[in-house]
Amino acid sequence: MRLLALDTATECCSAALLLGGHLLTREAELPRGHAERILPMIDELLGEAGMSLRGLDAVAFGRGPGSFTGVRLAASVAQGLAFGAGLGVVPVSDLRALAQRAFDEDGSVTRVLVCNDARMQEVYWGCFERGAGEGQARASAPERVGPAQSVGLPPGWPQAAGLGRGFAVYAALRALPGVTVRAGWDRLLPRAAEVARLAAVEAAAGRLLGPEAAVPVYLRDDVARPAP
Repeated sequence: MRLLALDTATECCSAALLLGGHLLTREAELPRGHAERILPMIDELLGEAGMSLRGLDAVAFGRGPGSFTGVRLAASVAQGLAFGAGLGVVPVSDLRALAQRAFDEDGSVTRVLVCNDARMQEVYWGCFERGAGEGQARASAPERVGPAQSVGLPPGWPQAAGLGRGFAVYAALRALPGVTVRAGWDRLLPRAAEVARLAAVEAAAGRLLGPEAAVPVYLRDDVARPAP
C-alpha cells in the first residue's frame, strides 16, 4: 500500500507517506499558517521517497472534527491532489486518529475517551475501543460536540483512558467517573501518521471514495455563532 495522508484539523499540521510497512512523516505544531506549510511537507515526503503522486494508491485526510478552516483545508488539498493524480480518497475521523495514537502507544489500553477543545466552551468528543486483529480504533458511539458537562462514558464502560486537549482546558472532564488521564495525554493531538494507519486498511479493502467525496465533517453547524 502506497498512501499519502495529511491532517490540518488542529494545531498539529502534519503529512505522512506510507510505503508498505515504512512510514515517512513531517509535522509541526503551529498556531496558524497550515496552508503555507502542508504542501511543502507533502513535496518533501514525495521527494524523499523519490515518488510522484501518480505512483500512490490513495490520498487520506483528517476529515474533522476540528477547526473550521483547518478541516476545510485538509479536505480541499486532498481533493485537489486526488483529482490531479486520478486517485481515490479515504476520510478519517480526527477523534479516531487520536484514539489510535493512544492504542499504538500503550498496548494495555483498550478503551479511550477522546476530548478535543472545540472552543466556545465546548469539546469534540468520542468513545473508542481497540478492535481485534490489527488493534484499530473503533467508535463505540457517534461523535459529538457539546459542553464538558455533556460528556460521559457509554453504558457498560466502567473505565477508560482520557486523552486530548479538552482535558487540559476543562477541569470538569478530569472529574468524570472512571476516566484516567495519563501524564502528557492531555497534550496529544491527531496526526497524519495515525490517519495513514487507519486509512491503509480501508484502502486495502477497496473502500476508496472518489475525490468529490473529500468533504469536511464539522459536527458543529453554527461555526460562526456570535457571542451571547
